[in-house]
Amino acid sequence: VPLVESGGGMVQPGGSLRLSCTASGFASKNYNMNWLRQSPGKAPEWLAWLDVSDTRTYYADSVRGRFTIWRDNAKNTVFLQMNSLKPEDSALYYCARESPRAPFEYDYWGQGTQVTVST
Repeated sequence: VPLVESGGGMVQPGGSLRLSCTASGFASKNYNMNWLRQSPGKAPEWLAWLDVSDTRTYYADSVRGRFTIWRDNAKNTVFLQMNSLKPEDSALYYCARESPRAPFEYDYWGQGTQVTVST
């Protein structure tokens, strides 16, 4: 499995979680990486993008200012720090590798890690 997410769980509103996405079989530092989420009955929602040079990031309006994406190349892992969590952030979170041949398309994605924000 080329991408494995972890770090999900249950947290109260206002809390924080840090998600990890560990790559295997390739070096994630050579690719643009993304975080997305999907709630039951809804389409996947793109959340964050990190470019291959680690100098540019983009975020969805829904998470900008609360979520941060970055990577640790020594661990071959991409992270998503999530702060000020809201109940509407509850979803299955997964990371995806952007295809080098098709920008904004994904060629690998993980199984996801569940995040539940609730009292």
